[in-house]
Order: sequence, then C-alpha cells, then structure tokens
Amino acid sequence: MKLAILSCSPKCYSTRRLVEATRQRGHTVRVLNTLKFAIDLEEGEPELYYRSQQLEHYDAVLPRIGASITYFGTAVVRQFEQMDIYSANSSNGIANSRDKLRSLQILSRHQIGIPQTTFVRDRADVLPAIKRIGGAPVIIKLLEGTQGVGVILADTVKVAEAIIETLQSTKQNVLVQKFVSESKGRDVRAFVVGDQVVAAMRRVAQGQEFRSNVHRGGKTEPVELDERYRDAAVRAAQIMGLRVAGVDMLEAKDGPQIMEVNSSPGLEGIETCTQLDIAGSIIDYIAAQVDFPEIDIRQRLTVSRGYGVSEIHIPEGSEYIGRTVAESGLREKDINALTLYRGTTVIPNPRSDRILEPGDRLLCFGKLESMRQLIPKKALRRRRPTVQELHTNEGADQKPDFSVAHPDEPM
Repeated sequence: MKLAILSCSPKCYSTRRLVEATRQRGHTVRVLNTLKFAIDLEEGEPELYYRSQQLEHYDAVLPRIGASITYFGTAVVRQFEQMDIYSANSSNGIANSRDKLRSLQILSRHQIGIPQTTFVRDRADVLPAIKRIGGAPVIIKLLEGTQGVGVILADTVKVAEAIIETLQSTKQNVLVQKFVSESKGRDVRAFVVGDQVVAAMRRVAQGQEFRSNVHRGGKTEPVELDERYRDAAVRAAQIMGLRVAGVDMLEAKDGPQIMEVNSSPGLEGIETCTQLDIAGSIIDYIAAQVDFPEIDIRQRLTVSRGYGVSEIHIPEGSEYIGRTVAESGLREKDINALTLYRGTTVIPNPRSDRILEPGDRLLCFGKLESMRQLIPKKALRRRRPTVQELHTNEGADQKPDFSVAHPDEPM
C-alpha cells in the first residue's frame, strides 16, 4: 500500500507515529503538506497537483486536517475522493465534525445521547432557551473552539446572558448546553477505528478547572468501556461519516452523552495513557479497506433521470406492518430497500423475508414517482409546491404576483 498522510506538522507526535507504523508494516508512506496542493478541474478528469507537479498515484490518504484550514483541507480530501482514492475519513465527515452545531444536529436525529443544547441569535430568545434546557448552570461553547478554548461555565442565568451577549457582539456563534453535574471535571475519550473502540481513557480536570482537556492540565487514566459506551462511540463516528475518530463522552446518570466527535484525534495522550499501538491499528484498518474508496451514494444513484434515494417511514397503522419486504411490493414498484433502520439497529440489505414493524424506516433507491406515492398525503402536499402561472396586468403600476401555492390550499 502506498499511503499519503495529509499534515502541515510532519514532526508532531501523531504524524511521526503514523509514519513509523506504516513503515513497520512494509508499506510506503509520504507526508504531504495540505496547503501545497492545487486542485485542477476539467470535464471527466479531476486532478491534483502537489508543489506544482502532477500528484503521483496513491492507494489511500489519511487526512490530518487542522481546524484553521478546514475549508481548503476538505476540498483536497474531496478531490482524492473524486479520483477514487480511499480516504480514512470522508470530506463530509471532517466538515461536519468541525462545526459543533452541525454535528449535534446530525446526531440529534438518531437514538444517541447528547447534552440538551440550544442555539439562538436574538437576545430575546436567550432566557427562554436557557429555561428549556433546565436553567443555570450552563455550558457556553464557541462553535469552532478546540482543545477546551471557548468553553465557559456560567453559574447563573444573568452571567450566561452577559457572556452570550458579549460573544455575539464580537460576531461569535455560541451554543448553550445543559451542565451535566455528575460528570463535572471529567469525560471519556474513546478512540474509534472502523467499527470498534481500540482504546479509551478518562480525562480528569485538576483543581478548580472544569475542563478536562489534556491541554488544560487534565490527568488521564485508561478505562475499559462497557458495551453502552462502546456502541455509542462507534455509532457517533459512523453517523458523522468518520472511520478514525476521537469521540468525547460525558458519563451521565442515564448513560453516555456525546459531546464531540474529533476527525483528527491526537495520538500522544491516548497512546501514552493506554500503552497501546493505536497508530498501528489505524494503518492496519486502512490497508484492509483500501479497495473501498468513498462513494457519494446520492450523487451516483441520482444521475438516472426519474430515480433517486429516499427514506420511507412505516408509521403506526400502516398497511405494510406485518408484511415482509417481499410482500410489500416495493420491488414491483421498481424500488429497492438498501437499509432498514429499526430504533438504534441498522439492518443493511434487509432480506426479502424480513417482517416490517411500526416505526421502521427504509432507505430506498428507485423511481421517485413510485416512492412519492408512499408518502402520506399530508406530507406530500407540504413537499410538492405548485408554481402558478405568472399573470401580468397592463397597468404600469401593477406588480406581478410571485406567490407559490400548495395543492388544496386557496390562493
């Protein structure tokens, strides 16, 4: 395997360990400065240049994209993907994980624990929002802060309001989160590679500091996670589109609460703490997966006219409940069920004899018109606006009506 590691810091611990682990396994590796790429685009020929020379062939790429260069870095990773080169983390996954609001929005759709969070811009909405998440104390976070920077504990509503107003006055976007008191000063970092947690450590803040980050002086200790925490960490990474990730969790009384999913987790702290060869596990995983580059499934499947990807929900009372996938008649309607979601369980390529249950969600590919017929009428009206013809009057002062009406709604 010929591996490219994207990094602006070739001498840092994580990069050096990854290079060492790659060479120990007999693979070829080169560290490429992310900022030295040029992205060339032309019809049918996505191409990359490195230091003004056409990039040689690589089997895989391992992105180590710093937060300060997220936009350009993800563009480079996306170009590798368009060239069908395997990337350990997808460009979408990296971009999603860098935005705390976006990552929590994505996770919130799934049955996975996250701290109660609110995001507001209008000053009048601040107090009602804090009340909705249980009142003070609250945690205030900058959307793009890292290593504990931009994380503030506000003990009272008045203090929280003043901090938020100050940060917003400087054009900063902030999240407000419920303070999980039982986990004060400590959290868990689970290191996910593929579909397993390869190492985990607990980080404990020192003194009066409530932030447990190692960069803030937090102490670490190895920890053996139970199945709930391992499952939450792996699912969070997979939902975000990351195969190599550091998942930070709070140990709440009702189970794991995902705080953050890091797409470029550092190796020094967790390898030192656990004495495990995590760099080696990353390289072994990439070598095993190198033949399966990232594919934008929606991009590839929706190029056929009239076909697309959609999710079909099986609500209570549906005529499909109790039927098998085969008996549902989806195949006869030119619809293929790709994945079945049942609670927290994901069932890829559901068998034809799989019986459908209330609450099931089917990710399907097929004829859009056929799938549209399976959407409840109420939802269908919301999703299918009808654009009315433009009627103009001869009067010079008359303005055309650009309103958009929905079926069954009066004009």
